[in-house]
Amino acid sequence: MKRSLPQPVPGLPMLTSTAEYALRALSELAALRGDEALRSADLSARTGVPEAYLSKVLRRLVEHGVLSARKGHGGGFSLSRPAHRIKFSDVLTALDSMPTSNRCAFGRPRCSSANPCPLHPAWSKLSDAFLQWARTTTLADIARESPGAP
Repeated sequence: MKRSLPQPVPGLPMLTSTAEYALRALSELAALRGDEALRSADLSARTGVPEAYLSKVLRRLVEHGVLSARKGHGGGFSLSRPAHRIKFSDVLTALDSMPTSNRCAFGRPRCSSANPCPLHPAWSKLSDAFLQWARTTTLADIARESPGAP
């Protein structure tokens, strides 16, 4: 059976909708103080992500050690480590959404600098810049850059 690839989000060409939804939820969790946690229903309401879909995304992030989950009164989801230690690449890798630098924009199996497709030079620059951004940007960076952040 052929697996369909997640579709990119308009305006964020390198991110899948799953990755965008995860980053929305994680930005809310990064803004929490201390031992706070949010339930998936609350995260869904705050982010506009459908709750059933968001629950699946959150479980994947728990499985990969990005989030912690607590049950019961006061339970919910929280970051598993400080926001400055969670890179976007951690999130994208957990969701199988990390683009590969050797993917051809034309879909050619053998595209490289030695055997380039017409888009190879421009696509390589964009891909390299995105990968650098994902490897260096953390959830703490979101909090610092958000309107109203201290």
